Amino acid sequence: MCNFAEKVIINLKAMDCIKNRRSVRRYDARPVEDALLHRLLAEAERTQTMGNMQLYSVVVTRSPEMKARLLPLHFGQRMVTEAPVVLTFCADFNRTVRWCEQRQAEPGYDNFLSFLNAATDALLYCQTFCTLAEAEGLGLCFLGTTLYNPQGIVDVLSLPHLVAPVATITLGWPAEEPEQTDRLPLSAIVHDEHYHDYDAQTIDNAYSEKESLPENLAFVLENGKQTLAQVFTDVRYTRRDNETLSRGYLDMLRRQGFLRE
Repeated sequence: MCNFAEKVIINLKAMDCIKNRRSVRRYDARPVEDALLHRLLAEAERTQTMGNMQLYSVVVTRSPEMKARLLPLHFGQRMVTEAPVVLTFCADFNRTVRWCEQRQAEPGYDNFLSFLNAATDALLYCQTFCTLAEAEGLGLCFLGTTLYNPQGIVDVLSLPHLVAPVATITLGWPAEEPEQTDRLPLSAIVHDEHYHDYDAQTIDNAYSEKESLPENLAFVLENGKQTLAQVFTDVRYTRRDNETLSRGYLDMLRRQGFLRE
């Protein structure tokens, strides 16, 4: 058990990691030992969870062969094969359903609400793990591409019925210290008492600093656009891509049993 002073130090380390968070895509050759990884994964289990059911699982990938199979599903991002460890966090009702069936209980978790509950659990667990890992000096990168090729990930990782991938991180000891990316001001995201919709002025207040950063001005020029918003809508996250990828994820949920016809 930690004494009071140790708890204060741990909390300060965690807060410092959050304030200085950055995505690490290059790692040195040191391994992430099983004992350390398993300790962090166990500590992360103290995160919030729906009904204390822990509706998540994590697949640990270390072998070069398995990383190579995951690589194209994450659009060839090199850290997938270069990081010592790849972790895929999954919404998992399979384990709970099997437990229910072995205890003369009738589960009713093959539906979209159950997927949302399990996905929330998995993402909370993932974020708690990330904070703990960074407090240990590890670096990581969150891969949003998990949602883009979910069926391929299901197949490679042999995910059974009622298990769906929702997040992936690469993990290792940092070989770089990249610059932090910008964040919106607090006034842009906090609404007192009820939601206050945005007008032209509050949108300008929220995004003007972001739009004026040299790297974002360069981003606009490089992509031949007039505004930073157009880079997001026309280049990075287009309607066509969003709709296509949405259909793919919904198809995976149907195959995995979370959406019934």
